[in-house]
Amino acid sequence: MNKNGSKKSIVIIGNGISGTTLARHIRKNSSYAITIISYESPYFFSRTALMYVYMGQLPFSDTEPYEPQFWRDNSITLLQQRVTQILLDKKQLLLDDSRLFSYDILVLATGSKPNLLGWPGQNLKAVQGLYHKQDLEKLEEWTPSIQSAVIVGGGLIGIELAEMLHSRGKKVHFLIRESHFWNSILPNEETKLVTQHILDKGIELHLNTELKSIASDAEERAKGVYTKEDLFIPCQWVGLSVGVSPNIAFAKKSGLEANKGILVNKYLETNQKGIYAIGDCAELMEPQQGRSPIEAIWYTGRMMGETLAQTITGKRTPYTPGPWFNSAKFFDIEFQIYGQVSASPHKQKERHIFWKHNSKNRTIRISYNPNTLCFLGCMTLGVRFRHAYFDTVLRENKSMDFVITTLEESFFDPEFYPTYKKEILMLWELEKSNLIL
Repeated sequence: MNKNGSKKSIVIIGNGISGTTLARHIRKNSSYAITIISYESPYFFSRTALMYVYMGQLPFSDTEPYEPQFWRDNSITLLQQRVTQILLDKKQLLLDDSRLFSYDILVLATGSKPNLLGWPGQNLKAVQGLYHKQDLEKLEEWTPSIQSAVIVGGGLIGIELAEMLHSRGKKVHFLIRESHFWNSILPNEETKLVTQHILDKGIELHLNTELKSIASDAEERAKGVYTKEDLFIPCQWVGLSVGVSPNIAFAKKSGLEANKGILVNKYLETNQKGIYAIGDCAELMEPQQGRSPIEAIWYTGRMMGETLAQTITGKRTPYTPGPWFNSAKFFDIEFQIYGQVSASPHKQKERHIFWKHNSKNRTIRISYNPNTLCFLGCMTLGVRFRHAYFDTVLRENKSMDFVITTLEESFFDPEFYPTYKKEILMLWELEKSNLIL
């Protein structure tokens, strides 16, 4: 109860995975009044599924995990509005329709926004990113008039856009400033494999290439791009996918301490009592060793929501993200990483054993500490492992011998058991003998 004797009012700005998870877990443990405010969409949806809507593989309604009745049954109020300011002294929010909305506890789960790096022409028509539902709608509007598209930036959103447009029969130019796709994350063998796979799909890949400017036609629509190498590529649409940054402009204006993201302690508290931040918009002041202060990925957002719900409902709980995990998809090659697998490891601290299928795009890379022979992590392409297995062995700091001899417990694809388990064991035995020598 608040001081007026009514139910404590919890307002969550943002209905992505962080905000929605928080609301669900608060409801499990309390009868607080919960309101989720989002301008983008009235309902939570799977952001990573937007590409499959565009590719015709599922309707948008199938991206919503919960039926509309779910929110009513759980007494969670949904408000589709934009918040323009936080009035800290009054504990109120100013909405873009000039209404004021009161709160007792406020949680910012405002997510990310696509980066714009100040290129000439970046605000032209038919120039956009792909993050919000509205971005998908804009792309649909432009699609009939697109023959050729240019995508700038070699991240995960960029590869999604390439696959999306390619599925509609568009000519796709993909500008990547590195020598290979995602080579800051993938080791040499994997980045070469994925780069070749992109080329094999018919994508025009421009490596070691950076955007200089975007050219305009008479109607202020993009008609092509100039690279820093003075190459002109004609097109009718430009996708900007050079990463995302925390969506915190209105929060900074309201007086919350921020750096790149809204600064929070290990309990996800901001500098203002009763105000928290979670998900992509939050920046941890004391991140776990080896982890970034901002982690804009799905599973950390979910964990933050679950953790903060404990604190808000009476069990003060620090955020501890646990072992690193991420996954992605490069056209039809699945990618997974568990723990620490460096693209360019320091040989005194981290070494790898590497397995590759002799004919298919499947690889397994396992990293270990050469001083202790402890398991550090695993990276796969085209092979799916079970998350629970690696989460356990990483938390328990298991040895390489243990992981290699029990690896079949992680296998998701049983048809491969007889082949790569035996081959990986042989690789590890050879690796150990070389270490002894």
